Amino acid sequence: MSGHSGRFRRRLSRAPGRSAAPGASPAGNGTGDQPDEGTAGAGGPQHIPPSFPTRSVAREVFLLQLVLVVLLVAAAMVAIVVQAQRDTMTDARHRTLAAAESFAHSWGLQEALNSDNPTAKLQPLAEAARKASGVDALIVYKLDGITLTHSDPRQIGKHVIGPYAEAARGKPFTRTFEGALGLSVVSAAPVKDSSGKVVAIVAAPVTVEKVQKSVNQQLPIFLGTAVGALALAGGGAGLVSRRLRRQTHGLGPAEMTRMYEHHDAVLHAVREGVLIVGRDGRLLLANDEARRLLNLPADAEGRPVGDLGLDHRMAELLASDRIATDEVHLAQDRLLAVNKRSTTPYGAHQGSVVTLRDTTELRWLSGRAEVARERLRLLYDAGMRIGSTLNVERTAEALAQVAVPRFADIVTVELLDPVLKGEEPAVAGTELRRTAIAGLAPDHPLHPVGELRGFVPGTPVAAGVDQGRSMVEPDLAGSSGWRSQDPERARRILDHGVHSLAVVPLRARGVVLGLVDFWRSGSSPPFDDEDLSFAEELAGRAAVGIDNARRYTRERTMAMTLQRSLMPRGLPDQDALEVAHRYLPAQAGVGGDWFDVIPLPGARVALVIGDVVGHGLHAAATMGRLRIAVHNFSALDLSPDELLGHLDELVTHIDVQDEDTDDGPAITGATCLYVIYDYVSGRITAATAGHLPPAVAHPDGRVEFLHAPVSPPLGLGAGLPFETAELALPEGSRLVLYTDGLVENRSHDLDAGMEALRAALAGPDRTPEDTCATVLQSLLPARSTDDVALLVARTRRLDPAQVAEWDVARDPAAVSPVRNDCARQLADWGLERIAYGTELILSELITNAIRYGAEPIHVRLLHTPGTLISEVSDGSSTSPHIRQAKDTDEEGRGLFLVAQFAEHWGTRYSPRGKTIWAAQAVGPDALPEEEESQEDLLSRWDHGGE
Repeated sequence: MSGHSGRFRRRLSRAPGRSAAPGASPAGNGTGDQPDEGTAGAGGPQHIPPSFPTRSVAREVFLLQLVLVVLLVAAAMVAIVVQAQRDTMTDARHRTLAAAESFAHSWGLQEALNSDNPTAKLQPLAEAARKASGVDALIVYKLDGITLTHSDPRQIGKHVIGPYAEAARGKPFTRTFEGALGLSVVSAAPVKDSSGKVVAIVAAPVTVEKVQKSVNQQLPIFLGTAVGALALAGGGAGLVSRRLRRQTHGLGPAEMTRMYEHHDAVLHAVREGVLIVGRDGRLLLANDEARRLLNLPADAEGRPVGDLGLDHRMAELLASDRIATDEVHLAQDRLLAVNKRSTTPYGAHQGSVVTLRDTTELRWLSGRAEVARERLRLLYDAGMRIGSTLNVERTAEALAQVAVPRFADIVTVELLDPVLKGEEPAVAGTELRRTAIAGLAPDHPLHPVGELRGFVPGTPVAAGVDQGRSMVEPDLAGSSGWRSQDPERARRILDHGVHSLAVVPLRARGVVLGLVDFWRSGSSPPFDDEDLSFAEELAGRAAVGIDNARRYTRERTMAMTLQRSLMPRGLPDQDALEVAHRYLPAQAGVGGDWFDVIPLPGARVALVIGDVVGHGLHAAATMGRLRIAVHNFSALDLSPDELLGHLDELVTHIDVQDEDTDDGPAITGATCLYVIYDYVSGRITAATAGHLPPAVAHPDGRVEFLHAPVSPPLGLGAGLPFETAELALPEGSRLVLYTDGLVENRSHDLDAGMEALRAALAGPDRTPEDTCATVLQSLLPARSTDDVALLVARTRRLDPAQVAEWDVARDPAAVSPVRNDCARQLADWGLERIAYGTELILSELITNAIRYGAEPIHVRLLHTPGTLISEVSDGSSTSPHIRQAKDTDEEGRGLFLVAQFAEHWGTRYSPRGKTIWAAQAVGPDALPEEEESQEDLLSRWDHGGE
């Protein structure tokens, strides 16, 4: 290892900073306090749990110290107990011997022994001495062994059994024996007279247990002292362990060894320079890579950084307190990326750590990587923007705008005319229409948007169109082929500062749709082959978007063409209603909404509105089929409920056919509302097949919805009958029919939309045109997701003076009076010129009703502004029809005569029977009737009718 590793380890062991090795515990705060193990302080390092399951050095040291202390305390306790036992025996010997000798040498003892009753004198003295000395007894006996004193008076006068021969010889002794009271100690001392002759013996026995009690009283003190010593030693060991844990960061011996080995390996083997600079600006540590990068001298450590021969900017940064992140500094011929951070609060000594990375070889690579990143980001943005619309022109504009100025200074897009129209370009031509420009001022010298450009054969651009091949012109000034296309314009383009061009065809599905030109001007670098590859990638993505928009444009154009051909191109002339309408396709394309105004016989008008779910060709085609079917059923003059019933059966039949052929989806989801307005009575009759109810705006400003009985959409009724609703309207009322796209969208639900429609219709009377404008302005969102159809009709009433009615009895004689009354009524109306034909029609129809019909028979004449309608009603449901009468037939020519004098005629049914009607034109453009002779009339009119 390097000679610096030892110093580094010592610094690391002293510094409570964050360990670089795995498993290092949190650093201290430099004051000796242990941080909270749960969370670090603000800005402090986080706790890193040890990655090894072994005990830390601090823990091992603590356990070792604790075991040693316990062993020492245990040994001390054993020694104390043994010593106490020995001291007990010694104390017992000394106590008995001292008691015996003290009493043996007491004053007056010999006098008492020589008295007549030595026991009487000695027993009190012996008891007093026994109690004072703490022995069990003081036994005095003569050499003959007779007891003179004893703690047990019963033993006085008895012979003593025991070893007293040695005392009798004048020598004290002590003996240990096992008595009835347990282990005991007895001492004997001789009593000598004045001549030194032994005259008596004093014995002092004591049990060891008695002496042990006095020693046991000292054991709590001993134990308390031991516990205190143990606690003190354990606390000391804990403090030492805690301090050691801070220094070792909770690591075990193997971990610490591995950590220091890793530190040495990383510090000196990593290809990144590491410097530690003290607060005073002196270099404290430098690894091998830092020495190499900075060319430091061998004795660099400990010297000020200003004396190391570094660049002044580098030396100033190292000596300052400034933080640095990837700052580039020059060190001789190297570019170093310098990062500098303060060691606070990670180290015990304030300073800074500096890392150095040689970026000389990486600068070029990083620049290329940045360019690649930017271009990937540009491709991502292009994919997000270019595919966001299905309009060909806006897609081309998005391509031009996304590439400026991130890839090119100017971008132009040219497309083939068939592509702009949504058609398939069969063969790429050399004429393209400029569709988009981005990056130039209005006074630019390039061809403007919308101009059709032709390319000279043989030029690079023409080759790109014909062959679908990309090309790049790094220097336009030196490109003779490009300049030959339009020399004058080329000169103005070069004068504008444009100097490089990349041309890329827009190719999708193998077909060239157009070209995109990327231009660079000013100080921008010229295009190269790598730029051309990126331009091809960008153009390829854009071509897909343009092709999708082209196909959508084609489909939408076809759908709109089909819808325009199927929708009513104008409203028919009629006098019953003043009508205005609006149709607005959805943003998603053509839908299936439709409406119709259909004049009916008998001064009536049918208003129809319907909706087919979905968009596109299928919805438009389905709408056309339903509209034609409604027209056909209306020609039969059916009531609204009957018409919807037939329409429901038709849709069901069509759905079954479509399921069998798998040609397309069924019509399920179509709705229809059919309303008939009677010009004479002012009543409306409505029936609905799953459609929203019509709104009625009365002249007084009140708005109501005519809720017809609920019926399912077409094709889902399962043969159930439809029902009608009737309402009488005052003249000037506005009848509003609409589709759900007007009142239901994402911003509000259906109920809110209906209330908004009610509010838009309320208020003062307005014309149908103004009503349409107000409703759309109030309810239609900016971008509607569904198409909208709106039909507004203001009612009119036929003047009662223009209506004439007669009830006819079922008698052939009643024909002539009614015919005469009709003639007078026609004269009052000023219609004498058609009186002849009208009388002929009425005579034939009344006669036919009398012969073949049923009562009641009713005749009505309606004089509308342009038509006279003759109606004959009866209670029969049998319908007459025209047939070719043979020469021998006497009947069968009546309806033929009616058809000759009337423009239209027909039959309609009602719950009370049928009505046969005939309409004649009475306007100024009507042709006058030709006068015919009586013979001609008789030859054509047979009074027998049919």
